[in-house]
Amino acid sequence: MHIIVTGGSRGIGAAVVRRLAARGNRVSFLYAAREDAAAAVAEATGAEAVRADVADGAAVRAAIGRLPPADGLVCCAGIAHYGLISQISEAEWDRLFAVNVRGIYHCVNAVLPAMLARQGGAIVTVSSMWGQVGASCEACYSATKGAVIALTKALAKELGPSGIRVNCVAPGVIETDMVAGLGPETMAELAAETPLGRNGTPDDAARAIVSLLDAPFVTGQVLGVSGGFVV
Repeated sequence: MHIIVTGGSRGIGAAVVRRLAARGNRVSFLYAAREDAAAAVAEATGAEAVRADVADGAAVRAAIGRLPPADGLVCCAGIAHYGLISQISEAEWDRLFAVNVRGIYHCVNAVLPAMLARQGGAIVTVSSMWGQVGASCEACYSATKGAVIALTKALAKELGPSGIRVNCVAPGVIETDMVAGLGPETMAELAAETPLGRNGTPDDAARAIVSLLDAPFVTGQVLGVSGGFVV
């Protein structure tokens, strides 16, 4: 079983690569910039690292075209922006949508021909709890992640008759580079607001993602991985 993971050099994506490789799956992953991090993940897991910005459709088609047909796709690549809506430029707004939403469009279309030919496959997208309820000072990020949820549900309906399942995870506060700038005091406050009393780890999200890859009668679902922060 061959699974392609986007954003696989760090954070949740890297945790997914490690978990899938450990159980014997053939894994390939895309990364945008951090060649050092990608090389470390590839060396540790035996996964194949391929450089491609998911916002670049031609690069995605070329990268995935060099790989074996995918049985599964996990779309972890994503970026964030913190600040008032008046503080985000049009270029920054467009870049968030290009990576977080259009990137999924590019990757899904790149793997679909093989899945349709086989009449089977599993796709897991990564949204956020802010895509479910919105977050002050993260309007654009929330909008992109809400779009991911809507896209997931639409694709589940469209691709289900072809035997292809599409599901989504909506992580809460996960200790990755994306939240590294918040500082220890804010992270402690967020943990205190979480019913389970802690922030999540990348592997917490990876476990949920793998479970959705494996679930044969589950599609169109959004699985919260927030420790109860959003219920």
